[in-house]
Amino acid sequence: MIRKTALALFTAALAVAPAAAQSYRDRLPEDEVLYFLLPDRFENADPANDRGGLTGDRLVTGFDPSSKAFYHGGDLKGVLQRLDYIQALGATAIWVGPIFKNKPVQGPKGQESAGYHGYWITDFTQVDPHFGTNTEFKALVDAAHKRGIKVYMDIVVNHTADVIQFKECGDCAYRSRADYPYQRKGGTSGGPINPGFAGDDNHSAANFAKLTRPDYAYTPYVPEAEKQVKVPAWLNDPIHYHNRGNSTFAGENSTMGDFVGLDDLMTEHPRVVAGMIEIFGGWIDRFGVDGFRIDTARHVNPEFWQTFVPAMLARAKAKGIPNFHIFGEVADPEVAALAQHTRVDKFPAVLDFAFALAVDEVASGKGTDRLAKVFAADVLYEGGEKTGHRLPTFVSNHDAGRSSTFIKQALPKVSQAELLQRVELAQAMLLLLRGVPTIYAGDEQGFVSDGNDQDAREDMFGSKVASYNDNHLLGTDTTTATPSFNPAHPLFREIAMLARLRTSHAALTRGRQITRFASDKPGLFAVSRFDPKTGAETVIAFNTSPEPWTGNIQVETRSTAFHTLAGACPASAAAPGSLPLSLPAFGYTVCAAGASK
Repeated sequence: MIRKTALALFTAALAVAPAAAQSYRDRLPEDEVLYFLLPDRFENADPANDRGGLTGDRLVTGFDPSSKAFYHGGDLKGVLQRLDYIQALGATAIWVGPIFKNKPVQGPKGQESAGYHGYWITDFTQVDPHFGTNTEFKALVDAAHKRGIKVYMDIVVNHTADVIQFKECGDCAYRSRADYPYQRKGGTSGGPINPGFAGDDNHSAANFAKLTRPDYAYTPYVPEAEKQVKVPAWLNDPIHYHNRGNSTFAGENSTMGDFVGLDDLMTEHPRVVAGMIEIFGGWIDRFGVDGFRIDTARHVNPEFWQTFVPAMLARAKAKGIPNFHIFGEVADPEVAALAQHTRVDKFPAVLDFAFALAVDEVASGKGTDRLAKVFAADVLYEGGEKTGHRLPTFVSNHDAGRSSTFIKQALPKVSQAELLQRVELAQAMLLLLRGVPTIYAGDEQGFVSDGNDQDAREDMFGSKVASYNDNHLLGTDTTTATPSFNPAHPLFREIAMLARLRTSHAALTRGRQITRFASDKPGLFAVSRFDPKTGAETVIAFNTSPEPWTGNIQVETRSTAFHTLAGACPASAAAPGSLPLSLPAFGYTVCAAGASK
C-alpha cells in the first residue's frame, strides 16, 4: 500500500499536462529524457507467451528464466502495464530494445543462447511471439502517445540471424576482397565467375545485376529447414550477403565480415538498400514511432546510411512526425571516431560513448577535465555544438555495463554508502549536462551488475537468475529476486526530480553550455547553460571529491541574483562575474540567475 501511494504521488506530480500530450510531436530530440529497456527483462504481464508459441525444452523455445542467456518472459504487455512507473520516473520517451522476430536459439553445441535481446532477426515485419504481437505493439505506442511519451525502436540493418552456412568450415575466418575477388571462385586462382561485375564500389543496379554467384570467398548454403525462414523473402538469397567469414572489427572486414557469425548483409547492394528502406519505413507508417536507435552502425558502409537516413526522415515527416530522432550505435569512446559518422555517414546523432566513459571515470575519482575535453570536442560533429545537444548520453547500458559496476571496479574498497553517492552524482551529470539523457532500466533501482552483456541485463520483475540475485543493490536491502519497481528508492526519487527539473527548464534541454571550471584532479566541475530565448544563465556545479568544496565560480557579469533549483545557492553574486558556492562531498547544485518564478 505504501508503494502504491508513493507511485500515485509521483505520477500526479510528473504527469504530462494535456497541452503537452497534444504537442509531443513538436518536442525536439534534445527535449526528451529517454528510458531504455529490454522487453524480455522488464515486466512479464502475459506468461502465455513466455515460450513464443513453441513446444519443447529451452533449446527449442529459448525460454529458461534461470539462465542469463535465455528468455525470461518479459513482454510488450508488461511495458504497457508499467507506463505509470515510467512516467513517474520523468521519462518522456521510451527506447525499446529490438522487438522483431528472432531465431529463438543459436550457437555451437554446449554454447547455445537465445535471442531474448532481439538482435538475431529472421522476420523484420513481425514482433517476436515471445514479446507479443504487432497489435500489442501498436497498443503500447498509442497508449504512450496519449500520455505524451514518445516510443523509439531499436533497429538492425547490419545483419540477420545466423542462418547461412559455409561448406568449407563452421567458424570461418574473414577472406578479403584482394585475396578472394568477386570475379573468381574461391580465390585468385579460381575459375571466372560474375563476369563484368565492377566491384561493390559501383552501387548501380546494372552493376549488381552482374553479381549472380556468392561463392567467391566461401560456398554459402542455407540448411533445408531454414530456406524460407527470413521475411521479407528476398532476405533468404545468399547473394544479398557478404559471405566472407567472421569480422575482426578492423579494416575492411569491419563492414564486410560476419558479426560473430551473424549473416552480414551486403548493404552496398541496391536491393538491400531498397529493401531496408521499405522494411523500416513500414514500421513508421504502421505504428507512428518517434525515432530509431540503429544497432552496429559503424559496421555498415557510409553510402548506405547516406541514402537510408534521409529516406527515414522523409517517411516520418510524411507521417506527421517532424522531429524523428535517429541515432547510431558507434561503440567507441573517442569523439573523433563518433564524429566521423555524423560527417561521413551523415547520421543526425550517435550514442555518446565518449560522455559515458568520461562521467564514469570522473565519478570514480579521475580528473574532471575528462568531461571538459568531451564537451570541447563537440565542434568535431557535423553541425557542431547543436549536434552535441542531440547525442543520446548515458552512463550505463546493456552491452558495456552499469555505472555502478564501473565505479566499483575502479574503487574496489568503496563502501555501499559512498558508491550510492557516486552513482547519484553520475546520474545528476547525465540529467543536467548537454545531450539527451538515457536512463537504463534498473539504474533507478540501484542495480549493480557483475559485468557487461548478459551480466548487465538483469530482470526488473522477480528474477530467477542466481548471479543476478546475489548482487548487493544500492539504496535497498532487497535483491533482484523481488520486483524492482519501487518509486521510493533514493535513485528513483533523484532521477524523477532531476528529469522534471530538466524538462521544465529550456536552459537544461536546449541551452548552450560552456565549461566554467575543470581540473586534472577530482573536485569541482562546473558549467553554465543559457536559456535559448532569454539568455538567462543557469550554473551547474558538481563536487566529485569526498571532501567538501567551497569557492567562487565565474558567471556572466549580468547574472547578479540567483535562486536554487537543486542543492543550495546564494541569493546573489559575490561580485560581478563571481558566484560563491559550497558543495558537500559528492554534492551538486543548480543555480538559476534571476528571480524565482
